[in-house]
This record gives sequence, C-alpha cells and structure tokens, in this order.
Amino acid sequence: MEKFKLPIWETKEYQYSMAFGFIPNLTAYLHDDEKIRPCMLVVPGGGYCVVSSTEGEIVAKKFYDMGYQAFVLTYTTNLLMSAPLLDQPMKDLSRAVRLIRSKADDYHVNPEKLVVCGFSAGGHLCGSVCVHYKYIQENSDIYGRFSNRPDAAILSYPVITSGEYAHRDSFRSLLGMDIYENDDRHLLDYMSLEKHVSQDTPPCFLWQTAEDETVPVENSALFAAACKKQGVPFAYHVFSKGKHGLSLADEDWGLGKFGEPYTMEQTFAIIEAVKNGTIPMAEEGKQLLLQQFDFSSEQNFLRTDEISAEVRIWPELAESWLNCYMNRYEE
Repeated sequence: MEKFKLPIWETKEYQYSMAFGFIPNLTAYLHDDEKIRPCMLVVPGGGYCVVSSTEGEIVAKKFYDMGYQAFVLTYTTNLLMSAPLLDQPMKDLSRAVRLIRSKADDYHVNPEKLVVCGFSAGGHLCGSVCVHYKYIQENSDIYGRFSNRPDAAILSYPVITSGEYAHRDSFRSLLGMDIYENDDRHLLDYMSLEKHVSQDTPPCFLWQTAEDETVPVENSALFAAACKKQGVPFAYHVFSKGKHGLSLADEDWGLGKFGEPYTMEQTFAIIEAVKNGTIPMAEEGKQLLLQQFDFSSEQNFLRTDEISAEVRIWPELAESWLNCYMNRYEE
C-alpha cells in the first residue's frame, strides 16, 4: 500500500479564521500496481465541529481491501462554534474531487468511477456537493477543467434536513449559532438537501438505523423520497438496531482500532491555541474542552457492545449496488 498526504489548497488560496495553520487535505491509500481502479473518497462526520477519526482510515482501508483506490478528506470544521463555515466545506470537497480527477493517471484512478462516502455531517457534505455541485465556485484554471460531480455517493446516517428532523447543531456549526433564532430561511433551505435533489443528482446509497436518536431516520428517508421523485437511482437500507455513529460496526471499530487520528489536525491546532491563550476562554470552558478531547485512554473509545452483525454488512451491500450503476468489473 502506498499512503501519503497532500494539501488540497495552496496557502494563498485558503482562508478560514480558525485554521491556525491547518490546510484541508487528502490522505491517500493506493495499490502498488498499475491497475486502474474505482475511487472511494471518504468524508468522516463530526457535526461540522470535528472530522471524526472513527470514520476515517478504518473506512478507507475497508474499501482499499475491496479493490478501490481510497482517500480520506480532512475538511474545515468549526469546533468552537465561533466562525460559521458557510460553503467552505463544500469548496473543500469539490476541490478534492477535482484534484483526484486531475491526477487520475498518477493515482491509477478511473475518473468516471469516483464515489464519495460520507458519515453524519460528512454525509451532509457529500450530499451538498451532489445537489449543488454546479454552483460551487472554483477559481483555479488547473482544477476548473475537471468535473466536481461525484459519480455516486454513499450517505451513512446522513444529516439531510434543516427542518423538523434537523440535527440543529450541525447547521449551527455550518451557518452560525443564531441561524434558527434569526430564522434565515434562505440559508436553511439551501442546506436542506431534500429540497434540491434533481435529475442530475448522482446515484445514492443511503443507510441508517431506526434507533438513531442523534440524526433521526427521517433524514435519510426524506432524501430517498426526493431521489425517487426525481428519478435518481438509489438504494435505502434501514437497520433495526444501533446508535448513531456506527461507522463499520465491526470488531476493529468496537475496540477503538480506527487507525491514525490525522483527521483531527485542525481540532488539535485549536486546542493548542486554547491551551496557550491564543484563543481566550474562561477557565471552566477551557477545562471542559480539554477533558472532552483527552485521548490518553483507549477506554474512551471501546464500544464492543455495539458491534453489529446486522449493520456491518453495509459496505458489501454498497459495493454490490455500486457495481450495478458503475459497471466496475469490466470485461
């Protein structure tokens, strides 16, 4: 396996007030042969506050083992809920798609078989690019020549709607803490993805659990219904049991073996800025933040009681479905 990291923006291109030296990037997992393969671009969740390591490397390696060239996107997030993200995460993912296609020959990727795979808020990000890709600005002459439309999407327990069943904190991270109090319907409606599915939306595979209390199952149901109405090919699986954030729901996940936590790069930079006083914060809030992100004990991650034989089959279900629409196995 060839593994490497690459930034998706030049320093002069990227501006976000709470970056503290972070630049959104891709981590690649490529096969050591010359075979042209489909691409899986993994986009972890985290409520647009963090980029969760539980849905990063572990997922990329799963699809790598299934024959994909795999990438993980570490995108811009808003940990302290102090600097609304607006369209920056969409720009990050859009650029990542264009970058991979621009280097398809180098990475031995089939540029017409590029799948995005998002979890929770990462699912919202993938869905946002799927429905709004035509309107995401790209200023680079180099990358602007390549399409930012994914060929298909896997949306895992995705945040979708800003309405009745919204995970409101995701939208507050994205659009501002007072977005619901101000009732800015234009922004809320723009980010409510079920309202923007069109005939040009890529095929989508959705899965969620009926017991999800964090992001209600109605989110994925609304998007699936919109796909049906617009004639977009889709598959929709609702598993009976399981909490939000199950990732692969297998043994490694249950034991906290997620791989390297590089997706937390921006989060760690912000925490360091809080520690050294660059970001002023009341002592009580500071201690709560540091406690929340204390990764010194592996016990914090153990979820062996949530390993699920029912849920863990979703990658194989998605792979089977993708084969139907992408003709992955060519003669």
